[in-house]
Amino acid sequence: MAILNLHHLRLFRAVARDGTLTGAARQLNLSPSALSTQLRTLEDSLGHDLFDRQGRGLLLTEAGRIALDHAEAIFRTAEDLTATLRNTGGGQRALRVGALATLSRNFQIGFLRPLLGRGDVEIVLRSGSQAELLRGLDSLALDVVLTNLAPPRDAASPYLIHQLDEQPVSLIGTPARAGTGAMDLDRLLISHPLILPTPETALRAAFDALVARRGLSVRIAAEVDDMAMIRLMVREDAGLAVIPAIVVRDELVAGTLVEAARLQDMAESFLAVTLDRRFPNPLLGDLLITGRR
Repeated sequence: MAILNLHHLRLFRAVARDGTLTGAARQLNLSPSALSTQLRTLEDSLGHDLFDRQGRGLLLTEAGRIALDHAEAIFRTAEDLTATLRNTGGGQRALRVGALATLSRNFQIGFLRPLLGRGDVEIVLRSGSQAELLRGLDSLALDVVLTNLAPPRDAASPYLIHQLDEQPVSLIGTPARAGTGAMDLDRLLISHPLILPTPETALRAAFDALVARRGLSVRIAAEVDDMAMIRLMVREDAGLAVIPAIVVRDELVAGTLVEAARLQDMAESFLAVTLDRRFPNPLLGDLLITGRR
């Protein structure tokens, strides 16, 4: 099996980022012809063209996009290895955080707050699906994944699951819709359209079970897979939202939204998922401790 030349891979990454051979060659202090020769050697070793050459520009092929993703992961891991094993305590350290795209932004900021504004820390924050984020964690492209969905875990699982917080869930609405006096929960649920998380979420499963226990038929105004969008929709008075109060904390403080009712026996868990690494990111330990409420 051919051994991948990391020098050629680094040159390829520079060309992919610049988009032109001449621009990348200038940055690398190489002649365009020498750079082109080394790129061709890399393409030959991989067995695929990495660029479509269109005029003076270069566009990544499908194989090129795959190669660039792997190149970025390889060099991130190399940088992490150097920083971790040297552990000189100087310079800037990076913390790479993945967050479920639907997760409360207020919770994410609260988790990261101890590191915000520190000159010696760079925070790299990526959002995505649970599967994408766990792949990033497995490849060491991420140090931690913030989620409200616990990944499957058994004796062979590589994941460590840290419960950071658990927030009660409420019916939230505008003052005009929710009113200022106490109202029976059943009446609220059947009298107003509801803005709900999508069916695949744990929060929705718990809500559906609550409604079934009470024998209610409810009217759904929207099913939304993003907490930020639920927040906007309830502010626009599209209905009562089933969400943790932390999602709309600022609006509740300002009085633009109110809690119509607390949904008993429902809670949203906020989790941090890490790997059991021999050399964990030292920035992570304090966050996992201070992140627990």
